[in-house]
Amino acid sequence: MSPSQRDPSRSTISGAASSYLSNVSNFKIIESTLREGEQFANAFFTTEKKIEIAKALDDFGVEYLELTSPAASTQSYNDCKAISNLGLKAKILTHVRCHMDDAKLAVETGVDGLDVVIGTSSYLREFSHGKDMQYIIDTATEVIQYIKSQGLEVRFSSEDSFRSDIVDLLNLYRAVDKLGVNRVGIADTVGCASPDQVAELVRTLRGVVSCDIECHFHNDTNCAIANAYAALQNGATHVDTSVLGIGERNGIPSLGGFIARMYAADKEYVKSKYNLTKLREIENLVADAVGVSVPFNNPITGYCAFTHKAGIHAKAILNNPSTYEILKPEDFGMTRYVAIGHRLTGWNAVKNRVEQLSLGLTDADCKRITAKIKTLADIRPLSLDDVDKLLRKYGEAMVDDSHHAILDSIDTPDQITHM
Repeated sequence: MSPSQRDPSRSTISGAASSYLSNVSNFKIIESTLREGEQFANAFFTTEKKIEIAKALDDFGVEYLELTSPAASTQSYNDCKAISNLGLKAKILTHVRCHMDDAKLAVETGVDGLDVVIGTSSYLREFSHGKDMQYIIDTATEVIQYIKSQGLEVRFSSEDSFRSDIVDLLNLYRAVDKLGVNRVGIADTVGCASPDQVAELVRTLRGVVSCDIECHFHNDTNCAIANAYAALQNGATHVDTSVLGIGERNGIPSLGGFIARMYAADKEYVKSKYNLTKLREIENLVADAVGVSVPFNNPITGYCAFTHKAGIHAKAILNNPSTYEILKPEDFGMTRYVAIGHRLTGWNAVKNRVEQLSLGLTDADCKRITAKIKTLADIRPLSLDDVDKLLRKYGEAMVDDSHHAILDSIDTPDQITHM
């Protein structure tokens, strides 16, 4: 197969994704905007807003929605009931402490499953709940057996997994796996893990339990998405996300960022599972609800995500977008933009704009105009309106052969505005 025939979006370097343990092409999203996201500093969701977000995420196609524990407040309890009664395609989960009172309250709300958690690191055992590992196993057994008796899904997770004793951790997971939990969870609660550490722990855990493995990664050191990908490569099956990554402190893997990573790994699988064109709508909805802007460099939906500026980039992009895009903007309902009103612009990009405007200028004309744009852009960048006005004025002036004089008469960008 020649280079021109090869799909540039597919990696030519084989990696861990080809491992027999890999679930890169077989994973589920547990979307936690309505649980972890409520812990974001700016977050306050009314019931109406929670329902709107839940419906939007369901339309996108996430497999699970995780809600704040009904034990948190009366409104949280009522919200669990309201969302559980919406009849969504996604399964509804709630996140509760490993405590029988919390479990019974959660069951009353009509959720499809419970995500049970308890701290296992020495930090949390000493400074949070103060219980030893035997107490944790005994309590977990009681709570899990109760949830299973109610016919609900159950995930059991350690908290602060990566600072927990590995022997204690595996003994605990082995015990709950024997009880028949649907999933065990590992949580990088403080965001300290690296992809190599994640790979090692998940591979080890995969050899100990037969159930599914869920992962929850915090982003304090900016590794959350990389860690989620490493987890899937090594046997994990479920990943927790939130819209824009909102959550406690710096949050967890953003839904959009995680989708971008997985699309790059297996585009057709991701396209078949999720309604990708809904992503921008969901992010705008949540951003507005919590009073933040979508970051300029946000994967997929940031305003720079598909903007190309450098001249050599622009030429290649215009010939074949895959040269500098691993994601296809049209798959997400987005469009690419080639910026041309700056000192780095190239004449191929200017020529492309000339063709879009049907001006019929020659390559030599485009090169002359490009040189003028570069000179003017050393003073300040030109807007697209500025560039278009310059191109049109040049084209009109060709009628009486005054087009060269037009360029010579312009010394500053402001002169274009007043042409």
